[in-house]
Amino acid sequence: MAENKKMVKIKLFKDYGEYRDDVFVAVNGESYLIQRGVEVEVPDYIAEVLEHSAAQDEKTQQLMAETQARYEKKTATL
Repeated sequence: MAENKKMVKIKLFKDYGEYRDDVFVAVNGESYLIQRGVEVEVPDYIAEVLEHSAAQDEKTQQLMAETQARYEKKTATL
């Protein structure tokens, strides 16, 4: 294992609904279970995976909203 990992501090959003559970992240056989709502240190590549996941979640939400708006517009004319 590499001893010279660049560590970064992160804090994952926590609520008492959808975002309450810990988050599991694995990269190349190395896994982490990250507690939400607490500042923790993780290797930079784990933080990057989480950033990419959050960005993809945002894109998914945007696509869902656009699709719903198109559907509502289309069904309103029926």
